[in-house]
Amino acid sequence: MSEAAPAVPDTLIPRAAVTGRPAHRDANVLRWVAAYTASMLGDSVFFLALSWAAVRQGSPAEAGIVTAVSAVPRALLMLGGGVVVDRLGPRRVVIGSDTVRCAAVLLVAALLFATDPGLWLLALLALVFGAVDALFLPAVGALPARITGKDQLARVQGMRGLAIRFASVVGAPLGGLGVATGGAAAAFACAGLLIAVSVPLLVSVRMRDLPPDDSAAVADGTAWRDLRDGLAYIRRHRVLGPLMLVIALGDLGFVGPLNIGLTLLADERGWGASGMGWVLAGFGVGAGTAALLLTVRGRLPHAGYVVAGALVPGAAAIGGLAQAPALPVAVGTALLIGLLAGLSGALCGALLQTQSAPALLGRVTAVSGIVSLGIAPLSMPLSAAAIGVWGTGPVFAVSAAVCGLGGVVALCAPGVRRAELPK
Repeated sequence: MSEAAPAVPDTLIPRAAVTGRPAHRDANVLRWVAAYTASMLGDSVFFLALSWAAVRQGSPAEAGIVTAVSAVPRALLMLGGGVVVDRLGPRRVVIGSDTVRCAAVLLVAALLFATDPGLWLLALLALVFGAVDALFLPAVGALPARITGKDQLARVQGMRGLAIRFASVVGAPLGGLGVATGGAAAAFACAGLLIAVSVPLLVSVRMRDLPPDDSAAVADGTAWRDLRDGLAYIRRHRVLGPLMLVIALGDLGFVGPLNIGLTLLADERGWGASGMGWVLAGFGVGAGTAALLLTVRGRLPHAGYVVAGALVPGAAAIGGLAQAPALPVAVGTALLIGLLAGLSGALCGALLQTQSAPALLGRVTAVSGIVSLGIAPLSMPLSAAAIGVWGTGPVFAVSAAVCGLGGVVALCAPGVRRAELPK
């Protein structure tokens, strides 16, 4: 089912209109980036509001369950979400899912203003949000290939990275302001309104039709067959198959130390919450710099080699973070980790975009999302338990080895090693 004959004719743009135009000067792409930024800001405020409301309503253990429960439907349903995206088209799915997210958050805000429904409502909202994310995330990943040319997809990844950095920096204080002003209800209302801003912007984004050589790949069988075909396509692809393994190893080695591991390291060294904040800020600056570099350059030659060349020293820096003798050294090390991890992550995302057939991008993005959002977070409780037994140094060293192994795989897999971004 292709989008060659959409219900609204002006949602299509000729392929010629998206070639040779830099993404940062393309109004269509900029509308998508603005919509994505507003949606990510809403997400950031939403999760802060959810955490605050859960802590106020229940015990710390109950609050932890509420904030984590959205991961379950997201992980279980995302592969199916990728199939839906490829069948219906990413634009339709991303608009629908963002609308549902907005309505759910605003409804909960209204209920919290009117009454005190308890933890069950927050848990239900988290479940709904996670289920809708299973559609939203693959659609967001598949959309750029339908609004710009392949030669601009790396630049779009950089712009997307900048949007994520902006949302993480601005979203937390914005959510805190909402909580301080009117409690969790006001913060939820703020999150819903931010997501609402993204919907008309998404409606205004115009798409190009699938290229003729990709139209044949559009799903025509049953949903189960479409899912199997998508997984087989990734497995057989000389770049995508090993690249998924590179992403999995990189995320497994990165997520634990830079989340729960950093909290425990700051506590062990006596840096406190402010010290941990400085280390996180160093990481954010590094990752933002990597995104800005890709946005400005648009393309880096020898992308496969750069992925490996960033992962291996980035892994060494992760191991070195646990040995930092003082807070300023830790901040500098975190900045280096953010720069290298941001560069490898953005290039992996750009290679996924440029190497995949657009008609299969929903399924490809879903698989990468399962790897990053379903498998990698499992390292957090394992890292915390291991640090409790062996301390931060050995656990950070093991995490660094796992992350570095991703760089080794990138070097050993000819498809990834020789991969290039389109000119």
